[in-house]
Amino acid sequence: MKVSVVTPNFNGKEFLKDYFDSLNANSKFIGEVIMVDNGSDDGSVEYIKDYPKDFDFKLIENNENLGFAEATNQAIEQARYPYIYSLNNDVKLEDNTIEELLKLMETDEKIFSLSSKMIQMDNPDLIDDAGDEYTLLAYTKKRGDNRPVSEFDEVSEIFSSCAGAALYRKSIMDEIGLFDENFFAYMEDVDLSYRAKIVGYKNLYCPTAIVYHKGSGTSGSRYNDFKIRLAARNNVWVVYKNLPIPQKILNIGFLILGFSIKYLFFKRKGQGDIYLKGVREGLNNKDKVQKVRFESKNTLNYFKIEGQLIKNTFKLIK
Repeated sequence: MKVSVVTPNFNGKEFLKDYFDSLNANSKFIGEVIMVDNGSDDGSVEYIKDYPKDFDFKLIENNENLGFAEATNQAIEQARYPYIYSLNNDVKLEDNTIEELLKLMETDEKIFSLSSKMIQMDNPDLIDDAGDEYTLLAYTKKRGDNRPVSEFDEVSEIFSSCAGAALYRKSIMDEIGLFDENFFAYMEDVDLSYRAKIVGYKNLYCPTAIVYHKGSGTSGSRYNDFKIRLAARNNVWVVYKNLPIPQKILNIGFLILGFSIKYLFFKRKGQGDIYLKGVREGLNNKDKVQKVRFESKNTLNYFKIEGQLIKNTFKLIK
């Protein structure tokens, strides 16, 4: 089996040598690479076109930055292989990474996505992301963030795969839809994995698929105003889209607490108004996103999700 690698790029020229070199090393398991440039002005396009590649390659050029979600969807819609490997431009793969993902994916047709073992490129003894967990507080936690690499060596079920290095089963995307383009960037991968869980699929962490990640290579600092506003807005949308009314009522106290704590956190950093702007944008524009239709056949899956939310919340506060 082979994969379609899909990657958006926005002014990421400085990262692309490691990206292409490591894909060349994995080329045996790559059917194609589709890169979408979002209006870069740093010479990325010329660099991308000229770099030697050992795989079929296609470049889609946008005139402006359409965001991660829409750019990635552009590539997925043209992908020809049964598995989609969503990959950031600021990564470097080990030589057997894609092979390891394929081996695990083919063990169970109920697997929707696999999260790679993402390691901090500048500190390779520490985890960057070993899969994402979602909580009753509407928080997304990067599992293993800043913890030793050796602690995360087991295959495990996670809530969501980080789309910075995640393998997806394309047939299930055809069933549940692609990334929600209204999100632009941030939380679109949690929303996608949530939709898959609602209909009974699962997301796993693959510890043998190792990817080194620069982190915030395109977006800049961890807590910039743009990122805070979009993440706050998209957090609102994840709740609005995916939780049916009874589950919203059940969790309302935790949701209010979670958003309040986040506001106080950013207020201390002088960015409380930016966070509130994002929350208000999410509430005022919630009709832009399409709610997941509740179907009684998925009731058991909702109970399983609620249990996972509770478990993840307790892990968060430990």
